Amino acid sequence: RIVSLCCVSASLFQASSLLRACILKCTLDNATLSISLSLPFSLSLLDLSPPASLSISPDRSQFFKYESVSLSCEVQGNSTGWRVVRNTSRGILSECNTDWGKPQGSSCIVSLIPSHSGVYWCESGSGEHSNAVIISVLSNQASLIVSPDTSQFFKYESVSLSCEVLGNSAGWRLKRYTVSGERSDCGGNWGKPQGSSCIVSLIPSHSGVYWCESGSGEHSNAVNITVHAGAVILESPALPVTEGDSVTLRCRYQGTPSDLTAVFYKDGSLIRAVTTGEMTIPAVSKSDEGLYKCTNSEGESPESLMTVTARGSTPSSSPPSSSPPSSSPPPLSPPLSVCLWVGGCSLHLSDHSTGPVLQEEQRCSS
Repeated sequence: RIVSLCCVSASLFQASSLLRACILKCTLDNATLSISLSLPFSLSLLDLSPPASLSISPDRSQFFKYESVSLSCEVQGNSTGWRVVRNTSRGILSECNTDWGKPQGSSCIVSLIPSHSGVYWCESGSGEHSNAVIISVLSNQASLIVSPDTSQFFKYESVSLSCEVLGNSAGWRLKRYTVSGERSDCGGNWGKPQGSSCIVSLIPSHSGVYWCESGSGEHSNAVNITVHAGAVILESPALPVTEGDSVTLRCRYQGTPSDLTAVFYKDGSLIRAVTTGEMTIPAVSKSDEGLYKCTNSEGESPESLMTVTARGSTPSSSPPSSSPPSSSPPPLSPPLSVCLWVGGCSLHLSDHSTGPVLQEEQRCSS
């Protein structure tokens, strides 16, 4: 008897040994398959996850120069022949223990410098690979963090500016240079120091450039902050964003409702109008870099610069001068999608970085 097989939950079925040949045929021939199952039959789970996983400790993507990071290959089964490989922002493809890194068991310990920025992954002798991890190494000893992460504020709003310093933070202070030409430190006639942070209740004369600086003249990245006395501002990232990231720009009205229909502009040219007051760029690229502003029925925001950095590079680094090697790193989330008809039921099998998911398209018949 022919049965209808419907997937009720993604955790109930992931894949079956019966579907292995179908997946291979669909991949090779790009064909649409129709199969029928007769009772009795059995399903066995097929694990489509990568054969290895690269873990990073400490678990973050940005590091200061000379910090150490441990990269470990967690392999299912025999780990012989697996190694940590990288492709730097300069286009240099190499493996741990060549001119970088110190192997420790299945791990690679790296003392980082800016030229180490790039994509890292585990690879076997036969070419199998793990997930990929992007590492950026900051050349500055300190980094200025803005919370909330936006470059425009209304008058009397508060912002927290924090200096994250590698090593001893003694002597580091937050400085600014305002639009009126005033250069001063937090805690003088503006700002309230709280540990390594400075809390500022903003007024328009506070608009300017902010950065962290040490007693010896070392400094962090700089951030532009605009305090607007008008009714409309554009909320956009104060810090550089990375290629491929999702970025949301919000046209904010100080009154109620705050999310009026807004029109967004880039470099003076109209992008589009959005009824929600928000515009999302799903995956930013270098072409999205520029000056943005917005308007709504209550007014117009100032312009803000959105900076986009390449993956694996630092905001201050220049583009690599050499061409990338012919051997490229593994994709960050290689997709696999197979469509099957099983007894009148449409099933969709997708292989994501977190494992395969089987979904029902709600077209089942008894």
